Amino acid sequence: MLWSFLAVLFSGWLYVDASYRGPQWQRWLFKPVTLLLLVAWAWQAPTLNTTDYLILAGLVATLVGDALTLLPRQQMLYALGAFFLSHLLYTISFAAHMTMSFFWPIPVTLLVIGAVVIGVIWSKLEDLRWPICTLIGMTLVMNWMAAENYFFRPTDYSFSLLVGAGLLLLGNIVWFITHYRRRFSADSAIVAACYFAGHFMIVRSLWLY
Repeated sequence: MLWSFLAVLFSGWLYVDASYRGPQWQRWLFKPVTLLLLVAWAWQAPTLNTTDYLILAGLVATLVGDALTLLPRQQMLYALGAFFLSHLLYTISFAAHMTMSFFWPIPVTLLVIGAVVIGVIWSKLEDLRWPICTLIGMTLVMNWMAAENYFFRPTDYSFSLLVGAGLLLLGNIVWFITHYRRRFSADSAIVAACYFAGHFMIVRSLWLY
């Protein structure tokens, strides 16, 4: 377990570093390598319930989405679909460990965040308007499930899910705003760090449940 954990951290660091200042080939190499190492690390978890395999499937769907964005002609629509599937699988896995509960400030806060983000980028989305809005909506639902889980059962497991889902949401927000509105020097590194850390925290939860 220790070597798998260290390999994930090292590969993830190389990916984030490449996104900030490294060559393009390094980013293209270590992004899928990091995801594959995360899959391997998740597979070694001491106990895997049936719903935990959804997290593994979500990682694979993310890997497919990443591959589609690296094609010469970016298949963005299909990539967004793969990311949507990944977050849907995560959401189902989160919900499977929940009790029936509802704390209204959580969905209201997430709705406000989603409305602000969509409002900022709406006029620039063109043909991808509805796919991107759908992905944002799915990511918000994933965060809702994670937040509800932590609010009613504050454990290390639910905290890891909450942080992981939140980082993936933050990464998507930065990605869409910088892609469709305005770039800045460290935007790719921030997206990469949120992307890696988000998936890492979700996989980490498998070792805590």
